[in-house]
Amino acid sequence: MMKKILMMCCFVLGISAVSFAQGRMQRSPEEQAKNLQTQLKLDDAQTAKVTAIYQVQAKQMDSVRTAANGDRQAMMQAMRPMREATTAKVKALLTTEQAAAYDKMMAEMRNRMGGGQGGNGGGTPPSQK
Repeated sequence: MMKKILMMCCFVLGISAVSFAQGRMQRSPEEQAKNLQTQLKLDDAQTAKVTAIYQVQAKQMDSVRTAANGDRQAMMQAMRPMREATTAKVKALLTTEQAAAYDKMMAEMRNRMGGGQGGNGGGTPPSQK
């Protein structure tokens, strides 16, 4: 009896942890743009353009997820150039100061997510300037 209760608790905690992680990773384009607006002090015109860029990226990534059909490795490989293109488009909209803050923010995010390699290892880490 006690084992069943313990197993149920572990199961519920596991499900909660997974859904929380997925919820955090799946922010809407509008939420992503609002976050940048707050962090980088974007004006309304910049925020609108960033939102549009993130909306296009979200549609492309949804297509890749569907096409990958559960193949995580293929999905990650297909998404990498999309993320790089999105980053370049966003940086093109920013002032020099905002771009520097954006680079720092992205580096911190990469470090939190696994040392800048996105979890697939290999290559050399980006240089710190």
